[in-house]
Amino acid sequence: MGFFDKIRKGLTKTKEGAGGRLRGIFGGYTKAGEEFFEELEETLILADVGAPVAMKATDELRERARRDRLDSAEELRAEFENIVLEILESGKSEPKTGYPTVILVIGVNGVGKTTTIGKLAAQYVAEGKKVLLCAADTFRAAAADQLEIWAERAGCGIVRQSEGSDPAAVVFDACAAAKARGVDVLICDTAGRLQNKQNLMNELTKISRVLEREMPGAARETYLVIDATTGQNGLEQAKQFDASAELTGLVLTKLDGTAKGGIVIAIADAMKVPVRYIGVGEQTDDLMPFDAKGFVDALFE
Repeated sequence: MGFFDKIRKGLTKTKEGAGGRLRGIFGGYTKAGEEFFEELEETLILADVGAPVAMKATDELRERARRDRLDSAEELRAEFENIVLEILESGKSEPKTGYPTVILVIGVNGVGKTTTIGKLAAQYVAEGKKVLLCAADTFRAAAADQLEIWAERAGCGIVRQSEGSDPAAVVFDACAAAKARGVDVLICDTAGRLQNKQNLMNELTKISRVLEREMPGAARETYLVIDATTGQNGLEQAKQFDASAELTGLVLTKLDGTAKGGIVIAIADAMKVPVRYIGVGEQTDDLMPFDAKGFVDALFE
């Protein structure tokens, strides 16, 4: 099953809800009058795109329709797809270069952070890469145990210490192990305690210093995992984490479980950080590299 088929299946709830209404709007008007634009904006808000993005996208379509004399439903729909695609690609950037690859993964409890790490590890192993996991979320009970289960499933190594250990110390040990074992990818599970942002920032800064000192040539990535079913709350989490860490990518999980898949558009617009992966199911290959064009095609199919 290719990307388009998987994302189409994963967006079933969104397609049946907001997607159906959007298709109805573009097919239900013979002329692009003000009523059409008002209904479009309302539908986008209901899809959890959020009022700012809904207004911006609608205003842009209104302007392009006037400027280019777009009037037919097909012309308007095609131009609107272009607008959404531009928003999704607004934060597009190339992956970091260097060796090995070091990925810090952050996110609040319950968003699927550990599962995401496990799936990423399994995919890298399947590509023939040597992977090591680092259990640096030492404050959440059983976090290291869960990560160890995923390491066994993926067929990769793990570095862990006892619960409550200094996360930076675990990362230090993981760096030493990664260098000794010739690891291609080191994935670090880090804490995501938003209730004390200063502690979180201090912890991430400390980890960053360790990585800079111990692995100066590595390609560094920091991924934030967001549960798509939380909608606008997920966007607020993203903003708070971005203030504490230099995010290089976003991972949206459980996209198949929400009818408000428009949150992907809202987050891409607000954060200007690329969406790297989306989760559309339970299987390992259901964590997929994000393809903006495929997403738009599936949404408006």
